[in-house]
Amino acid sequence: MTRRSLLAAAGTIVALALSVVLYMLNTYVPLPLDADWEPLPEAVGDDAAVTVRFSGTATLLVSDGSTAWMVDGWFTRPGPLRLAFGKIAPDAEAISYGLAANAVQSLAAVIPVHSHYDHAMDAPEVARRTGAILMGSESTANIGRGWGLPESQIQVLVSGQAQAIGQFRVTAFESSHFQFADPALRERALGNPHIRAPLVPPVSAFDYRLGKAYVLHVQHPAGNFLIVGSAGYREGALKGLQADTVFLGIGGLGSQTEGYRRAYWRETVAAVGARRVIPIHFDSLTAPLDAPLRGPLRAMAFLSGDAGQTLAFLQAKEQGDGAVRFRVLPRYTPVRLYP
Repeated sequence: MTRRSLLAAAGTIVALALSVVLYMLNTYVPLPLDADWEPLPEAVGDDAAVTVRFSGTATLLVSDGSTAWMVDGWFTRPGPLRLAFGKIAPDAEAISYGLAANAVQSLAAVIPVHSHYDHAMDAPEVARRTGAILMGSESTANIGRGWGLPESQIQVLVSGQAQAIGQFRVTAFESSHFQFADPALRERALGNPHIRAPLVPPVSAFDYRLGKAYVLHVQHPAGNFLIVGSAGYREGALKGLQADTVFLGIGGLGSQTEGYRRAYWRETVAAVGARRVIPIHFDSLTAPLDAPLRGPLRAMAFLSGDAGQTLAFLQAKEQGDGAVRFRVLPRYTPVRLYP
């Protein structure tokens, strides 16, 4: 083979490799949702109803007309290259857009379910703008302190200790994050889990350590529900609790074994006797806020080891248990949770 032909072959290989990289960084896998799953009914004209708005990932706005509070409050969407190689910080414009899209003026609390960037990074700014109390682990508190949030707006949660938020009684139970399939990613994302000093952005995405992962059990006169922001569990942690509805985090579930998926269901949905399951944390971490929800970025799905088994597992659960029904959440539209 001549030098010219070798160079031509090498150029072809490089071009193909770049094409694959661009494809992985600019396309999304399908959403792991069944087209037949119906959305919750839109909330119209009843201030007494318990309503939910979904912004994507695990960000939920919960209100009963008198009190509103938010899970996570994450709106910034750093691109994949910045996540991998750069530094990130809360995006003021994205937060403004997200709060406006949810018609938020004030909040009683914002509760990140753990301290990774896609849950807790924006929460201190959301708290600052809305007057909310930032509730979470000591790691989440240090994210708030690094942002300059006053101690009067920071509360460290105690696992199993209920918090009264208006008529809502919210109890955080310490749980676990799912394990990433790749050992290097697992160590970077889950090893050394605590943020031990105020975190001042911009910082690496991996500087947003896990902290403590929580499941939120919410009681209200209208009904009880469970929020599981990450597809992790602790055996027996929810024993004795009751909830008719579970907001079930399914991100990363496809990268786990079938045995893990069955145990996750048993320790969350089955443990509390839920009959309504609403998937959350299934969408892209990088897609724009002002567009329809998209599935995970193809590159991220590949790196996480997601084998695309999530939807098939959920469909099998619904078909195998006639009492369980799945519902979905539209983006930003207020929907009725109760009655």
